[in-house]
Amino acid sequence: MKRKLTAAIGIAGMMVSVAACGGGSKAEGSGQGADAKELTVWLTVDAQNNWPELVKAADAAVKKKHPGITIKHEYYGWPDKNTKLDAVLATDKAPDVVEMGNTEMLGYMVKGAFAPLEPSEFDNADAWLDGLKASVTYEGKTYGVPYYAGGRVANWRKDIAKQSGITSPPTTYDELTAALDKIQKEQGGKFNAWYQPTRDWYAAMSFVYDAGGAIAKEEGGQWKATLSSPESVKGLGEFKNVIDTYMNGDKTKDESDRYIVYGQGKSAMIFAAAWEGATAADPKNDKTGKLKDNLENFVMPGPSGKNMPVFLGGSDLAVPVKSDAQAVAAEWINAFTGPSGQKGLMAKGNLPNNKTDLATLKSDPATAVPATAAESNWFVPMAPGWGQVEKAQILQTMLQNIGTGKQSVEAAAKEADAAIDKVINTK
Repeated sequence: MKRKLTAAIGIAGMMVSVAACGGGSKAEGSGQGADAKELTVWLTVDAQNNWPELVKAADAAVKKKHPGITIKHEYYGWPDKNTKLDAVLATDKAPDVVEMGNTEMLGYMVKGAFAPLEPSEFDNADAWLDGLKASVTYEGKTYGVPYYAGGRVANWRKDIAKQSGITSPPTTYDELTAALDKIQKEQGGKFNAWYQPTRDWYAAMSFVYDAGGAIAKEEGGQWKATLSSPESVKGLGEFKNVIDTYMNGDKTKDESDRYIVYGQGKSAMIFAAAWEGATAADPKNDKTGKLKDNLENFVMPGPSGKNMPVFLGGSDLAVPVKSDAQAVAAEWINAFTGPSGQKGLMAKGNLPNNKTDLATLKSDPATAVPATAAESNWFVPMAPGWGQVEKAQILQTMLQNIGTGKQSVEAAAKEADAAIDKVINTK
């Protein structure tokens, strides 16, 4: 998932030692390429700009075990990374470690581009967050290691809530809608009590999963779309209710500029990636001059009575099947993503890849909201044709038709199911 790394979680002053990153207790490198003399690691510029010391610590751990090894790093931006990766994978010059957005993994796993890995060789593998574990798993095999995560939270303006007599964030969905009803009445019909872009399928599918539905399910080795199931329709119906009741903006928009719209001051709340509230409050985006001290994150409550399940974005690390240093590559990944590495990543404002470390963030008031929200999560169907579903924007089209009233929930869901079923099992 492509992310903007702003101080979304806001861990301040945490001091982390990374000198012993990884520890070398696992991924011992007894397989193919265990005696490699050179390792090439591709990461995105996030690592280069935000935590270069963690990269150096992983290098040091591997060099200590393999004296004389040369480790080369190349850094890429999200927009051009995959184009360059595709080109090099067609040659015999493949890198040994590559960073992937977790939604990008599936297409490469289906094509056999990555080498299978043994989870037991990686620290905390038995505690990987469910959504992240799903992103590196295909047909029962593991093809990557979760690196870090980014969750979704609700964020609202305390000043606007206070104008309606509300002094604390809601903890239930009934409390949320009651508060939004008051805000909408107070602010007037052109205001968005909840700015929720209609085409934002990440938010919409959270309603679906909260209601017990799913995008698709696997039965007997075949995937079948289930958006028209009673449970999914219930979730989609509540999403439509949100759009109809609190979203008074353009109902054909997606979420790409949500933080910009939020910064314009005509909305009281968003349900979004954790970085979006902080980015809206950046002076470059805050057109009100009031957001910095008035925004508050809270765990999004679901209509089911439980916390809303959220899409868990993040990055994974994989080893190309053409790598000549697969064993040492696995060692480097374990050094980078192991216990010390996770502490370093958390100190930079990221969610960890595992439930054990996530629990430590829940106990800190500064990080409790995103950590708690991330506990309940979902991920896309790991079906061979899922990439074609995304490329065709089937979910976005369905949601726009629902939000604009072009189709009923039932009709739009049934049509989306038919479109998904045509491609979801196609490699």
